[in-house]
Amino acid sequence: MRLSRSIFEYQAKQPDDTVIARELKKLADKHKRYGFRKMFYKLRLQGFTWNHKRVYRVYCSLKLNLKVKPKKRLPVREKVTLVEPKNINDTWSLDYMSDALMNGKRFRTANVIDDYNREVLGIRASISLPSQKIINFLNDIAQERGYPQKIRMDNGPENISKSFKQWAKKCDIELEYIQPGKPAQNGYIERFNRTYREEVLDMYLFRNLQEVQDITNEWIMDYNNERPHHSLNNLPPHECARKKELSIFELY
Repeated sequence: MRLSRSIFEYQAKQPDDTVIARELKKLADKHKRYGFRKMFYKLRLQGFTWNHKRVYRVYCSLKLNLKVKPKKRLPVREKVTLVEPKNINDTWSLDYMSDALMNGKRFRTANVIDDYNREVLGIRASISLPSQKIINFLNDIAQERGYPQKIRMDNGPENISKSFKQWAKKCDIELEYIQPGKPAQNGYIERFNRTYREEVLDMYLFRNLQEVQDITNEWIMDYNNERPHHSLNNLPPHECARKKELSIFELY
């Protein structure tokens, strides 16, 4: 075969990369935000002369190229006691849900209720719900009934954004965040979400977002004006609010 004995008997020798791996791990532990280039030139400054391709191969074998995105740090949230408000617009609750259209495209809904009489103030369906869209939605509700004193919500990215906090401060609204992983602290709207899921989202197949919104708006009218609510002595939210106002007026 005209093949030399040296080539035929050659056995590849895997270089020992133990030292490279050790030094890369030390740098990764000390400088968690360093990428490959920073680490490579740091090793050069320390006197190591390894080829950049060899160092990168070890870097990838240690999976240092797959950076883990740190979780966003949240301020400490105090336990929120669920107290029924004394008046309309004392406290609104805000929460989000998701579902899919017939074509498989996902959409979300932003749900807002008044905790005083569990009235549905609005539900906005959209493919995405960034903070500015939520702000516009809440402003639309406030044009008809005024702004609340407080809004209770979870720690979703829409709710903790800088623009949302600035809007709340401008409108003199207190933002009450529940503790992460404690949905019971926002119990009024969590219970409402179950009803909305069973009677609308799980009940229909939606062809488009407009159909979701139209069916939802029609259901809201029935929910607020006709549907008996167990926690309101089997009265609809609007009727319950009217009777409460009458009883307060009679006291005076």
